[in-house]
Amino acid sequence: MRFQTPLIPATLLRRYKRFLADCQLPDGREITAHCANPGSMMGLAQPGTRIWLEPNDDPRKKLQFGWRLVEHCDGHFTGVDTSLPNRALKAALQAGQIAPLRAPNLRAEVPYGQNSRVDFLLSGDGPDTYLEVKSVTLSRQGGLAEFPDSVTARGLKHLHDLAAMAQAGHRAVLFFLVQRTDCTRVGLAADIDPNYAKGMVQALQAGVQVMAYDCAISPQAIDLRHPLPFLQP
Repeated sequence: MRFQTPLIPATLLRRYKRFLADCQLPDGREITAHCANPGSMMGLAQPGTRIWLEPNDDPRKKLQFGWRLVEHCDGHFTGVDTSLPNRALKAALQAGQIAPLRAPNLRAEVPYGQNSRVDFLLSGDGPDTYLEVKSVTLSRQGGLAEFPDSVTARGLKHLHDLAAMAQAGHRAVLFFLVQRTDCTRVGLAADIDPNYAKGMVQALQAGVQVMAYDCAISPQAIDLRHPLPFLQP
């Protein structure tokens, strides 16, 4: 999935109020960019970090730049926009790139559970598949991606909703999309949110399936790449 507008490099000055980031452009100008990430962004928001911004000329938007990538000193990238995984996965599903998730019909944001909307509902071949997508950006030890990076009551609710679908005879899948190019496996950050880790155990026992993929990331595009092993709690 290519970025709609070519990204430009910048230096992060500070991130604040969760959704705002002050940055310095290569020409020395200081601007404020939108940060589409409600999480803690642990390890990704240190001042001085090299980042990549997507400009926009939409008069309806208050800010002219959106923060999309972090570039690490070793040449790896992390995608920080939590809306991108759904878009990238939708493109992959429509192209039939993920064999276990191929289905004739694909719908997004379908009501289910307790006042929730599932990211994708796949239907047409066998039981309906309820598919929730989670963006993973945290890595505290080499090669291991972890979720979540902060306490997530919403994520726990999704686990309960998926478990209810599985118990009702549907297929329920939690899809971890790792927006990092330096990780080879995925696990849970149980120390950050022990309730989520407990909820995951219960969801797995109820029949919820977990899938994980990493991404190929560059300032030009983000695309699904390879399946990764999930380390069950």
